[in-house]
Amino acid sequence: MSRYRGPRFKKIRRLGALPGLTSKRPRAGSDLRNQPHSGKKSQYCIRLEEKQKLRFHYGLTERQLLKYVRIASKGKGPKGEVLLQLLEMRLDNILFRLGMAATIPRARQLVNHRHILVNGRIVDIPSYRCKPRDIITTRNEQKSRTMIQNYLDSSAAGELPKHLTLHALEYKGTVNQIIDSKWVGLKINEFLVVEYYSRQT
Repeated sequence: MSRYRGPRFKKIRRLGALPGLTSKRPRAGSDLRNQPHSGKKSQYCIRLEEKQKLRFHYGLTERQLLKYVRIASKGKGPKGEVLLQLLEMRLDNILFRLGMAATIPRARQLVNHRHILVNGRIVDIPSYRCKPRDIITTRNEQKSRTMIQNYLDSSAAGELPKHLTLHALEYKGTVNQIIDSKWVGLKINEFLVVEYYSRQT
């Protein structure tokens, strides 16, 4: 299944806030979540919705998400936490967390167009897995820096996760450590996602 490119508010109304998918917000007074079906949801439906939240927030295809679940199932520690750590340490997500891109799709575009360097080398793979002590910078070109500056200026001045440090004047971010799951900032039960894929891993 390909990456979702349809109406973004449609997904937000059904699944709740997905900050990685869009920086826009619904009009004041509008309900984020429409629930057209009355009655109790099945366990399958609940697990499916949690999986969809993860997939649309991080902008993954079904195949990519399944691959991450399989990697997480072989890692040390709770599978759900390992899964979130794998997704959060992607380069496109790190740029989004630093405020260098308004959304994860915008961050992916920056990476694909070769505007981003990791440890001094151009990386054009959005799924590149960052590691502690990695230094993320922009190319030393006016176009690249102007784009990043626009994102930095428009991003809300929120608290930066402890695993990242931003040096805005230098257009530089540093990865300090693996993210703690409490900083993910997405209302999700990652264990239900693992359960959803349990028969495929």
